[in-house]
Amino acid sequence: MTSEAIDEAASLLPVQDRDRRSRRAEGRAARERAPRRDLGRWDPVDRGRDAVTVLLAQNTIRAQELLPVRNGRMAATPWTYYRGAAAVMAADLGSRPHSGLTVQLCGDAHLLNFGLWATPERKLSFDLRDFDETLPGPFEWDVARLVASIVVLARTYGVPADRADEAVAACLRSYRERMAGYATARWLDIWYDLIAVDQFLGVFSEPDRIRAAAHIERKARKRTHGGAFRKFTEHRGGHLRITEDPPIRQHSDDGLAEELFAAYHDSLPDERRHLLDRFVLVDTVRQVVGVGSVGMRVHLVLLEGRNGADPLFLQIKQAGSSVYEPCCGPSRYDNHGRRVVEGKRLVQSATDIFVGWTAGRGHDYYVRQFRDMKVIADGDLISPRLRQFATACGKVLARSHARTGDPVAIAAYIGKGRGFDEGMGALANSYADQTERDHRRLVDALASGLLPSAPGW
Repeated sequence: MTSEAIDEAASLLPVQDRDRRSRRAEGRAARERAPRRDLGRWDPVDRGRDAVTVLLAQNTIRAQELLPVRNGRMAATPWTYYRGAAAVMAADLGSRPHSGLTVQLCGDAHLLNFGLWATPERKLSFDLRDFDETLPGPFEWDVARLVASIVVLARTYGVPADRADEAVAACLRSYRERMAGYATARWLDIWYDLIAVDQFLGVFSEPDRIRAAAHIERKARKRTHGGAFRKFTEHRGGHLRITEDPPIRQHSDDGLAEELFAAYHDSLPDERRHLLDRFVLVDTVRQVVGVGSVGMRVHLVLLEGRNGADPLFLQIKQAGSSVYEPCCGPSRYDNHGRRVVEGKRLVQSATDIFVGWTAGRGHDYYVRQFRDMKVIADGDLISPRLRQFATACGKVLARSHARTGDPVAIAAYIGKGRGFDEGMGALANSYADQTERDHRRLVDALASGLLPSAPGW
């Protein structure tokens, strides 16, 4: 048997059954499949697809009456377009050579899909937060999605190009150094690693650290079930109800949310079912959330415990197939809500105790807590501190990939970083250029009447 055949056979074994030498060899061999500097090559002439056509293909499973809202939100800026166009980038990445070094992809690892929320122990952790597109795939696709988002956000918020490049470089260095550390770590140490709020704040300078800590404490205190109860409920006709704000929140009498909630119950482990059974369903509304998620069916569910002062809000969100399935193959799970939940559990250090899945009337859904001390930054807050925030995101992404992939092989592929960093840095800028072209294409399609847009979005 040739050495190449031995390496190929070894690569098919589970990570724990291969020695470090063969795992490093696997990483170095991946450079032949996907040369690191070639990661930065992007030629729009060879693209072979129209971005608007890709977006239109996603509309078949969405609520048609909400599509104008989605189009309007995506058309607002290149950044909002990028947030909603994960399917376009997935198709672009899937058409290129890749490393073959598989991890559980977040699938949409842009800057605003990192945030803080409470662990089951009620401690704030900085982690990835959105898993609608999660699926096993090449690790560098998540990295590409992240670094391109840095440049797109920077341009949209007026951050100078040199500062955007510094932020990209800092993110890649953070990812590379963290992955190198995981390559020598024990599996349990990787699995239990968690970036607590004080570690997250540690990447900022002293003045920003103080301001950020105060902001996080204020937001976390408000974004609880009690805070949502005060903000989103009222007594009407002698009954407690979630307030309406059309088209963001509206009541529906079709009974779907109640059906989904009943089926969701059985996806929980026994002890979580026991806890959920302490609560009674009070009210449900249909929600419009996010940018790319607009059109997916979402329900907000209010439950009450005892004495009328023990609220629990759950969000039931429709899940379709991952945008990476055309190039990575179908999910192993027959329910896409379960695909999202299982991916979330694999990638996050600590996961919401109420996550589960359900299905009804031809669609899959996943369930999670709503506003459980979640602190999500926005572009205005991030842009002046782009390098520091990108550094923290790079650390989190490396940890998620080390949990679900082979950190030895990934670190060997990256090497000392010059080729990988240069390739990814070039891709970040060239794909930001492509995003601006695609955004203009969407705006033109709306202006010409090819696509509908809701007034005011």
